Amino acid sequence: MDKSQVSAMEPADCRTALTGVSLRPERITDLARCYKALGDPVRLRLLLLIAGTLEGEVCVCELVDAFDLAQSTISHHLKILRDAGLVASQRRGTWVYYWINPTARETLRPVLGPLLHEAAGAAAC
Repeated sequence: MDKSQVSAMEPADCRTALTGVSLRPERITDLARCYKALGDPVRLRLLLLIAGTLEGEVCVCELVDAFDLAQSTISHHLKILRDAGLVASQRRGTWVYYWINPTARETLRPVLGPLLHEAAGAAAC
């Protein structure tokens, strides 16, 4: 195609029909918040550790022991995961226990499914 042909094109000729997944804006916002929270390697590893427990939940003391980070740093990352709706927690005495939010597990399955499955399999060994 030479320059004369390009300038002769009608604007409508360059339009492409956009077809794709149609999601509500609120759903897109929720997904973006989830994936933003997982954009940090520590938070992704925390999520996979929690997902990989046989009991379905894990004490924060075990999570702290799995990292070479301060307890306050782990708590900060867990708060971000909690605020994003990826994990839920419950205080029992001195300790807080975490588990994967079931809705989040379904949300993340298309992208993280193999990792979540691998984490659960590793815990079974």
